[in-house]
Amino acid sequence: MPISDTTTRTALKNLLFNMADDCLILGHRNSEWVGIGPVLEEDIAFASIAQDKLGHALALYTILHENFDEPDADTLAFMRSEKQFTCCHFVEIPTQEYDIALMRHFLFDTADHLRFQMLTESSFTPLAQLSRKIQGEIAYHTLHANAFIRQLSRGSEEAHFRMQTALNELFPLALGIFERSEEENQRLQQEGVFAGENILQQRWLETIQPIITQAGLTLNTSVEAVLGGRQGYHTEYLAPLLEEMSEVFAEDPTAEW
Repeated sequence: MPISDTTTRTALKNLLFNMADDCLILGHRNSEWVGIGPVLEEDIAFASIAQDKLGHALALYTILHENFDEPDADTLAFMRSEKQFTCCHFVEIPTQEYDIALMRHFLFDTADHLRFQMLTESSFTPLAQLSRKIQGEIAYHTLHANAFIRQLSRGSEEAHFRMQTALNELFPLALGIFERSEEENQRLQQEGVFAGENILQQRWLETIQPIITQAGLTLNTSVEAVLGGRQGYHTEYLAPLLEEMSEVFAEDPTAEW
């Protein structure tokens, strides 16, 4: 159904930007494994996941363009300043060792899968249609992540140590995925657009905990979330990443390919 209330439209637009910006930046980070994956299978897997993430970002930016009078997807992706992005810090941190990349993949894609599942019931038709369309893609992402988290964490003593260290380092950042405005949360819930970040975070914890336990890892849920990304406050890593991403497009934004 169309959303006419101004406050709800603003809340919905912010949700779409949060999701799109997360997908765009993490898609780029995942693409950095192309050609340097630890094994050929993982090189291909991360390339496929990166392509899906960029496709999801494109679809979300297109919804913003067609329904909220925002610029086209290329302009939104490549011509905004760092402060205009609302991605969480979690997706910004550089590509490091494979343990960090895999743990981020597991934590983010589980949340992403659950979010899009919830949004299949959204009263905002374009978002509900997109969510139903991409269920299969994101299901593959979580299957891949879950399998490798279990496999590596139960490998050698060093592998277990590295996976536990990655979880300890990344979990506070992962909580930033659910950074919320309570007012916007309530508005989206009232209009049937989205059940809210609180419910999503709870479902996420209930989903990741058994897998982490099966992997022989320990989750410390008492840590504080790293927040700020949704408000336009970012790590030192985002600005150079945006400059790298937009280098070709900025040469001639009017060029046709």
